[in-house]
Amino acid sequence: MGDAAGVLMSGGLVAFPTETVYGLGADACNADAVARIYAAKGRPADHPLIVHVASMDGLGDWADDVPGYAISLARDFWPGPMTLVFKRRALAGDFVTGGQDTVGVRVPDHPVALGLLEAFVRAGGRGVAAPSANRFGNVSPTTAKAVSDELGAYLAEGDQILDGGACDVGVESTIIDC
Repeated sequence: MGDAAGVLMSGGLVAFPTETVYGLGADACNADAVARIYAAKGRPADHPLIVHVASMDGLGDWADDVPGYAISLARDFWPGPMTLVFKRRALAGDFVTGGQDTVGVRVPDHPVALGLLEAFVRAGGRGVAAPSANRFGNVSPTTAKAVSDELGAYLAEGDQILDGGACDVGVESTIIDC
């Protein structure tokens, strides 16, 4: 996972499996890297991205005014297919939030995703912005091959696709506005 974390740290993109679908990730603190996600997907810039973190410990970097019930939800259901939306902290730039005053955060429940996120934190990263790894409006991919087939032409040399097998769920995470 260290190689993939290094790709993220250097501004590259990494597609990785979660329990729901494959995501296309970039360093959530790097505006240029995040812009590459929007370009690869053909996604409108005003559509926010979810920030993936390695554990609940990363929540405070991104979210402000976290209510007690949200902490309880995170303790009970993270890692897992649940995204929590909060008032954003300054770290969550407009380039991640689509200009909104909120940010979505989640801890995925897949060993490859968690390994990548943990390696990214060890390398000095704070969070990985990662929408589904497909062109905007298309079906979200559940295998590395589907990511390659759909986005391979849009990825640059050095970008990576991590193959973690087929995703268990096959649909995006539940989103809860906190």
